[in-house]
Amino acid sequence: MDKRELARIIEHGETDRIEFKRCGNQPGGDLFETLCAFANSFGGDVFLGVDDDGTIIGLREDQVLPVTRNILNVLNNPNAFDIPVPVDFEQIDIDGRSIVKLAVPNSPQMHSYKGSVYERRGDSDMVVRGSAPLAELCIRKQGIFTEQRVFENVALDDLRDDLIDRARTMATAKRKDHPWGNMTNRQLVESAGFYGKDFTTGKTGFNLAAVVTLGKDEVIRSLCPTYKTDALVRVEDTERYDDRLTVATNLLDAYQLLAEFGRKHLPDRFLLSGDFATSPRDVIIRELVVNCLIHREFTSPFVAKMIVDRKALRTENASRASFEGPLDPDSFNPLPKNPLIASFFSHVGLAEELGSGTRELFRNSRLYTGRDPELEEGVIFRATVPLEAPSTMEYHVISLPKDIEAAALQLAAREEGLRTSDLVEAGHSRRTAQRAIRDLVDAGKLASEGNGPSRVYRV
Repeated sequence: MDKRELARIIEHGETDRIEFKRCGNQPGGDLFETLCAFANSFGGDVFLGVDDDGTIIGLREDQVLPVTRNILNVLNNPNAFDIPVPVDFEQIDIDGRSIVKLAVPNSPQMHSYKGSVYERRGDSDMVVRGSAPLAELCIRKQGIFTEQRVFENVALDDLRDDLIDRARTMATAKRKDHPWGNMTNRQLVESAGFYGKDFTTGKTGFNLAAVVTLGKDEVIRSLCPTYKTDALVRVEDTERYDDRLTVATNLLDAYQLLAEFGRKHLPDRFLLSGDFATSPRDVIIRELVVNCLIHREFTSPFVAKMIVDRKALRTENASRASFEGPLDPDSFNPLPKNPLIASFFSHVGLAEELGSGTRELFRNSRLYTGRDPELEEGVIFRATVPLEAPSTMEYHVISLPKDIEAAALQLAAREEGLRTSDLVEAGHSRRTAQRAIRDLVDAGKLASEGNGPSRVYRV
């Protein structure tokens, strides 16, 4: 590293991966807390000889060797570190003084310093307390897919037959010859990978993926008690909320409820795509809701959130991340968090291949407001889609036909299909909307898909 690169780092200040330490003749204990935190989180660099405010103090040449030896001795002292933290040293000479850079990689091990486990949060080193946060850290380190956890005592009767039937209907609607169409309920669930064997224990049974995707609510509460999603609207009442929905049911119903909540509170802007109207809003909601549901860490006590305010639509969910920082749709390498659940959502048509959803989100966010979304990976995955468009943006919006049947057919041609609530939002009464849809179904112009609140109509 040269002086110019160091100056650039100092100018940006301390971050989740950069730490400055003054360092006298002997490094203090807070240095080792930072090294432990970096190793347990996503790695980072410590610069010895730089004050917290970025002032370069430096070390004398004769201090460098004793200081580095002292650090190595502590790192390899079993009374200080249970497992030594790997560190690379680099000396940077500036105007007769030396800066020592300590580069700490993201370690596959979980480290503790003097009996405490540290992790990096922002520019601070925090002690990890409690069994759940420690378990999260272990999961992240070991690359465990918790969706595959097997429960021997879960039976097929603990899953909902109507949800399995809905999955079969959705899969065959997407692909007429889908093999699920001719399978029994048990065969379908097993085909989805929701029944398996834990080869470390020898147990066989339905797994956590089956429970959260198709399970009855009481089974989900028993086996996954921390799983829920809070949806909030904070437009007028920014301290509390204007509207709220708490969802702790199976993933299929959760998707439907959260998507409807989002459509209820976000304005639609229909754009002409070929001969049909498309809704960037609906695509944005679908991608954010699906990501929040299927790419989360279900064992985390962190409550997932979907928040609508004046400026943005935001989602937050616990993640088993392999790195920390913003996602670039052109260069990121998507990693599945729950591959079985992601595959199931792909079969039923609510998700596409890994990574394509992110690109769709960026494309439709630009159509919706002319701005890019912000996606940030970490222990908590955060997605933000701005709702305020630049004043110079022009919308090529088309209005729906006044004739309700023509409007219904136009909406049904969208990827999301038509729901009764779409016509209600367009200004028609619910009874009129239901009658129009029924007439179109009877005439063979629309076909229904799904049951209850999840029912949609397509051309």
